[in-house]
Amino acid sequence: MQLPCLHIPPPKTPPPPLYLKFRTSHRENLRYLKAIGIIHPNTNPRNLPSPQTADYLISTVNFLKSKGIHDNDFPRLTFLCPQLFSSNFSTSEIEPVFDFLTTDLNATAQESRGLIVHCPYILFSDVEYCLKPTVEYLKGLGVEKLNEPSKQKAFLLNTRVDKLKAKIKFLRSIGLRYEEAAMVCARMPAIFGYNVEDNLRPKYEFLVGEMERSLEELKEFPQYFGFSLHKRIEPRHWHLKHRNVRLKLNRMLLGGDDRFYSKWN
Repeated sequence: MQLPCLHIPPPKTPPPPLYLKFRTSHRENLRYLKAIGIIHPNTNPRNLPSPQTADYLISTVNFLKSKGIHDNDFPRLTFLCPQLFSSNFSTSEIEPVFDFLTTDLNATAQESRGLIVHCPYILFSDVEYCLKPTVEYLKGLGVEKLNEPSKQKAFLLNTRVDKLKAKIKFLRSIGLRYEEAAMVCARMPAIFGYNVEDNLRPKYEFLVGEMERSLEELKEFPQYFGFSLHKRIEPRHWHLKHRNVRLKLNRMLLGGDDRFYSKWN
């Protein structure tokens, strides 16, 4: 007897193993980490981070992005502070710095981003022993807008108090009172980035020696220290001296060369 033909439905396609989905996610993580510069695009596949490490890197990236960091900021951060993206790094190490920028400096997320991108080393400065004393000292001198996201302010925040005091000491040594030295620094914070012996002292000696200028003129125009001695101060001084012309420091140094030399030809 012929048995009835039974219709047996084809077996359902089993769901893909979970590890396939995980591997796809890992590939996406690697692609993203390469795109933002944390992983070099030509890295040998054998040297690529493991899925666990990649996930850890992604969590660090997400933390920084939550604080205002942009994707196009990561190549600079990776180059200057590679320790940010090591497997033994914890975001808890840098969270106090973000809190400091927000609370003590009243910086917005965008201002904090600017300061950090200009000087990523800020992230590894101790808040209590480095950043807070520096800000208090600068504010005491009258330096304003410390939350300004500029290169100058970023590096100024990351300067230790003893280095700041060295510039005050130099200004006192040339005859300025403390209040006057503080005023000079407040009007020209860039002075903190100049080396005393290689930059400030030669300019001062040329000012009072060859140019026969007074401290009063320096107090009136402290920006004098910001100009190049060999490219701006000396050439313009000699040019005017040969023509028996004497100008105030600001008129002598401000403005472009074309305008200056055409006017005092």
